[in-house]
Amino acid sequence: MKRSSLLAFTLIYAIAAFVGYVEWRDRDDPKRTEARAPESFIVEADSLETARSAVLGAGGTITHELGIIDAVAAELDAAMLASLAAHDGLSVVPDATLEVAGTPQPDTFYPTQIAADKLHYEGITGQGVTVAVLDSGVWEGGWLARDTNSNWRILGHFDARANSFDQYGSQDANGHGTHVSSIVLSSGTTKGAKGKKLSNGVAPNAQLIDVKAFDVNGSGSYADVIRGIDWIVANAAQYNIRVINMSFSAPAQSHYWDDPINKAVMEAWAAGIVVVASAGNTGPDPMTIGVPGNVPYVITVGAMSDNYTPKDATDDILASFSSAGPTVEGFVKPEVVAPGGHVRGIMKNDHKLSNDYPQYYLGNNSFEMSGTSQSAAVVTGIVALMLEAEPALTPDQVKCKLISAAQPAVTGKGNNVRLAYSVFQQGAGMVNAYYAVHGTTYDCANRGMDINLDLTGQAHYGGRANVDENGNYYIMGLEGYLWTDGYLWTDGYLWTDGYLWTDGYLWTDAYLWTDGSIGTNGYLWTDGYLWTDGYLWTDGYLWTDGFAGTTSTATMSINTWVDPE
Repeated sequence: MKRSSLLAFTLIYAIAAFVGYVEWRDRDDPKRTEARAPESFIVEADSLETARSAVLGAGGTITHELGIIDAVAAELDAAMLASLAAHDGLSVVPDATLEVAGTPQPDTFYPTQIAADKLHYEGITGQGVTVAVLDSGVWEGGWLARDTNSNWRILGHFDARANSFDQYGSQDANGHGTHVSSIVLSSGTTKGAKGKKLSNGVAPNAQLIDVKAFDVNGSGSYADVIRGIDWIVANAAQYNIRVINMSFSAPAQSHYWDDPINKAVMEAWAAGIVVVASAGNTGPDPMTIGVPGNVPYVITVGAMSDNYTPKDATDDILASFSSAGPTVEGFVKPEVVAPGGHVRGIMKNDHKLSNDYPQYYLGNNSFEMSGTSQSAAVVTGIVALMLEAEPALTPDQVKCKLISAAQPAVTGKGNNVRLAYSVFQQGAGMVNAYYAVHGTTYDCANRGMDINLDLTGQAHYGGRANVDENGNYYIMGLEGYLWTDGYLWTDGYLWTDGYLWTDGYLWTDAYLWTDGSIGTNGYLWTDGYLWTDGYLWTDGYLWTDGFAGTTSTATMSINTWVDPE
């Protein structure tokens, strides 16, 4: 389909979705029907100026300038949307809302479980690497504000909601951003064996940029999140921002390349910034990976639990809430899993989460939560350690080193060893910071894909996952990787260093997406499987090419709450 036709098609459906929604919403309220308030939309064009001019010409009110994707966010009513339909080359999608993800849980010893403590003893602590945490804000206190040498390390705070930057004085009314940040880089210590001090944070000397896009309830709009990413990319060189933590998600409503947040995420990756995203807390069913974790390029992280025995790995479990792949386009997700079952971090007693879940407030600004938000933060800390050790690493190389160092969960012995969980649940397995830093495998991730062609719409990609006529998910080219909804759910397993991944991480390669025809490697997408342009998105509309925002009030948020594990 030509770009102009595609954009017109998307705009028509945006109008239809808006009109249908407000009619349903106001069906029993005549007063609201008479005066329908404008709703928020994201308008994309071939340039920021074109998008701005079109919206102003239609009478809309611009709320955000989103230069990273040549777009603006604007308040538009049905008449304004109809006026924009006359403009060729515009894409108009609802400004969905997102939520951050996590649930209060008991303690875990994650730096030791991922072997980050061995790197700390070697002097690798994240020094000189700046991490951007895109979340609900951060509290400037305790072990967050200063590193292990008492140096101030919060470089600034960008409030995407207010479009303002301050060097000091951030606020986090919710508490989620503070908790996540502390997992990445807390400089606090725990007393270990033989009197050794163990760091509470994975990268205790990393620097922090706080980017606030979520409110007191953990909710934020697409426009605010995109503005935050835009600011990070524009200021990455000034603050040496090398990695972004994105511990939030929303249901996928389109192919990865059509979602506005995903486009901004891909721009960040193309600019040389590693993006770590949470898988989401809507598992354990297949195909539950959310936005932006469904972007094939980025590092998407699921969660495991130590089963409340942190020193005994034999009874570890995959967290049942951890979202699983594959994605609609056939990519294996998550790439890895990390501790997320019950993690202790920093939070004040007056943060909303502490008030909502007082039973998990431990005193002394400590709080326990679980979720893939927490596991993503663990991996973000590992990335900071990797980039201190090898500053020249590209995002693709970081991803490759991370997955090649992971240890899959297996059961059985000898020749009967098999995966304890599907590759679509655990990816390459449990992260290992020490192996990731000292590993020498660099070229195994995102093979067969060109992110610049993807961003310009010249090419899109599909992964090697598929589903057979019996509903079994599998990896094309790898035998014995079938997974159904009834796949083995084990109460304990071993993390192994020696599991043979056939054909050298074959599952990380990609095919050129070709709308149902033969791809570059000769595979024919056939038989009405999931990997077609006719995928039925969740809310009842068949969106064949565009972003399927069903209403302009959909939300992006911190990941959903989950039960203790």
